[in-house]
Amino acid sequence: MKLLTIAIPCYNSEDYMENCIKSLLPGGDDVEILIVDDGSKDMTPEIADAYEKKYPGIVRAIHQENGGHGAAVNTGIKNAAGLFFKVVDSDDWVDQASYRAILAKLKELAGGSETLDMMISNFVYEKAGAKHKKKIRYTFALPQNRLFRWEDTKHFMKGKYILMHSVIYRTQLLRDCGLELPRHTFYVDNIFVYQPLPYVKNMYYMNVDFYRYFIGREDQSVNEKVMIGRIDQQIKVNKLMVDLYDLWKIPNRKLRRYMFNYLEIITVISTVMLIRSGTEENLEKKRELWKYIKQQDIRLFHHLRSGIMGNTMNLPGRSGRKISIAAYKISQKVVGFN
Repeated sequence: MKLLTIAIPCYNSEDYMENCIKSLLPGGDDVEILIVDDGSKDMTPEIADAYEKKYPGIVRAIHQENGGHGAAVNTGIKNAAGLFFKVVDSDDWVDQASYRAILAKLKELAGGSETLDMMISNFVYEKAGAKHKKKIRYTFALPQNRLFRWEDTKHFMKGKYILMHSVIYRTQLLRDCGLELPRHTFYVDNIFVYQPLPYVKNMYYMNVDFYRYFIGREDQSVNEKVMIGRIDQQIKVNKLMVDLYDLWKIPNRKLRRYMFNYLEIITVISTVMLIRSGTEENLEKKRELWKYIKQQDIRLFHHLRSGIMGNTMNLPGRSGRKISIAAYKISQKVVGFN
């Protein structure tokens, strides 16, 4: 069995995927790199096949009909032979020193008496043209250099949540929790870092700047204009997250609070984007989203509304909508808009 499977979802990624792949190859035989070609129309399939031929036993090219980012991640999980699983998007890359340290620690923990469910590390916003690289670290919330559980965590600050870039999961845990991301839907990475959480018992945090998250392409899903254009997909993910769990029944208090807070920020992002679009159609979608939450879980509705951000999001009239844009600053931290 491989130590770590890394899935690279690729769609028309010919311009940047090789930088991603090359950053992962130093993992050697400990690593399985699955290049999932999601129905690309450019040279992506040929590039994937060339790397499989050059690095047999390490790189595997998988070709499928286009199903979107979630479908590519699903394919990665289904085909993974590694004990642990990581997603690295095709326009991103990893830091070499951090990579070596993480593989060494995974190997050490894999041979231990306790099972590691989730490893967390830092990520860096590689924003095009930015001199200062914003780094997301978790030293304020997580113990270092030891296995820990949810009860050992501290409060996560607004805007500093565990994202797809931060996590490596135990592969079997992803299968056990029934994770299957929706097809043809953007923003499913939020489900990826939310649905498995109640199944996570043992965690380990490495304070290394491992993942390099590129921000700056105009067609990128976190570009604000693109996000507003795809707002229906954001709402879909938001509703799916509402439906996943009755959070009131999550037994661990700290995990429950974290999941409430994460669901809150996703709902705030949906609401902010709907408000910023400025159209009456999208303001109606905002009302419909909150109505949906109310119908599904009245306690959750009041919980989200009673929070500072929930109240801000739902102030009446034009002046209320103007004030609500202040919450945009926090959602901006989470999404890292272009």
